[in-house]
Amino acid sequence: MPLSVAVQMDPIERISIAGDTTFALMLEAAARGHALHYYRPESLSLRDDGTVVALAAPVTVRDEVGNHATLGAAKPLELATMDVILLRQDPPFDLAYITSTHLLERLPPSVLVVNDPKSVRDAPEKLFVLDYPQLMPPTLITRDKAEIEAFRQKHGEIVMKPLYGHGGASVFKVAEKDPNFGSLFDLFATLFREPWVVQGFLKNVVHGDKRIILVDGVPLGAVNRVPAENDIRSNMVRGGAAAATEFTAREREICETIGPELKRRGLLLVGIDVIDGYLTEINVTSPTGIRAIKRIGGPDLAVPVWDAIEAKHASR
Repeated sequence: MPLSVAVQMDPIERISIAGDTTFALMLEAAARGHALHYYRPESLSLRDDGTVVALAAPVTVRDEVGNHATLGAAKPLELATMDVILLRQDPPFDLAYITSTHLLERLPPSVLVVNDPKSVRDAPEKLFVLDYPQLMPPTLITRDKAEIEAFRQKHGEIVMKPLYGHGGASVFKVAEKDPNFGSLFDLFATLFREPWVVQGFLKNVVHGDKRIILVDGVPLGAVNRVPAENDIRSNMVRGGAAAATEFTAREREICETIGPELKRRGLLLVGIDVIDGYLTEINVTSPTGIRAIKRIGGPDLAVPVWDAIEAKHASR
C-alpha cells in the first residue's frame, strides 16, 4: 500500500546526492510508489489546538546531479495525516534539534517517526555509547583542564572533540607533551559551552574508521573510511576514502551487544563507528553511509530500511 511520507531534512537543494543517505531513502520510497513531502525543521509549528504542522511541499526525486528534486507548492501540512516521517536533519544536536523531537513526539501512534524522536533525544551520539564502556577506548567527558591533564598522563596521546559535533569538525589529536594544548584548551573553552569528549588516541585509525549500518538492530553493511594523508579524520566530507570491508568477529560482537537495545528504543536506522575493534560513536540523528556502501559494491541498504519501515507501519 502506498504511504504518505514526510521528510524533515536540511535544504534539499544543497545536498550532495552521491553520498546522501536521506536522498537514497527518498529514491527508494519513490520507487515503491510512496508519496513524498519535504519540509525544513524550522517550519514546524504546534498550534493552539495541539495540531503539529509544517510548511511542506510535495517532492519528486531523481538520481540526476543538478536535477535531483522538483518541489511543488509549499503549504501547511498536518503531520498527523502522514504515515511515516523521516527525521533526517543533520546535527548540531542543539536546542532547536531537541525541540523538534518534542514536537514530533506529540504525533499520534499511527504516525511512524524514524528514528523515534524520544529515543533520538535520549541518545546523543557521543553519550549513548558510554553505556558500553567495555566496547570503547578510554573516554573522558569534561571541560576541566586538570581532568584532561590527568587523562593525558594516564593514556598518552589523546583526541579532543566537541560533545555535539559532527562530520569530523573540530577533532584534534593532542600529543602526550604538546605545546599547543593550552591554546587548544582555551579555544574549546571559548567555542563550546558543553563538556568535550576526550579519548585515548587509536593509532590504527590510519587503517580506517569503519561505519557499520544497523537496521532494526541488525548489521547489514559497512564501509571502511580511510583518512587522507596527514589527517586523523576519516569522515568522507573531510577527505576520507571509502573502501570495501568485511565484518570482523569483534565487530559482530559489538553489534550483537548493542543491537537489541537499538531495536527496543525504536532506533531503526543507526550508524556506528568502529576503529580497530573499539566502538567510538552510535549515530542516531541522521546516520550516513548507505550510498557509499552501495558504491563500493555492497547492498543497497535503502531496501531493507524501507522493508522494516513498511513492516513497522503495518503492525500499527
